[in-house]
Amino acid sequence: MANFPLTNIFLTLGIVFLVIAVLGQSKLGFIEINPGCLGRVLALFLGVASLAFVLLGGTFPVETIDVIRNYLAKAKAIQQNLAPLNNLLNS
Repeated sequence: MANFPLTNIFLTLGIVFLVIAVLGQSKLGFIEINPGCLGRVLALFLGVASLAFVLLGGTFPVETIDVIRNYLAKAKAIQQNLAPLNNLLNS
C-alpha cells in the first residue's frame, strides 16, 4: 500500500470538497451528490481550510513544485518561440 504524505491527503481532500461546493447537486454515473445549502457551505469551508493547511504548512510536495516549475518553463519557451514560428508559417 502506498504511503501518502499528509499534505497530499489534504490537497486531495481540499480539491474534492471544493468540487462538491461548486457543483452542488450532481449525478456522476452511479454516484449522486446532493449536499444542500449547509453542506455546500461546509464543503467550501473544509476545502479552503484543507488547501490553506497545505499551502501555509510550508511542506508542499517537492514533486508537485517540480512539475509546476517544468510546466512554466516549457510554457515560457513556447511563448518566446511563438513569434519566430508564426513568422515562418506566415511567409
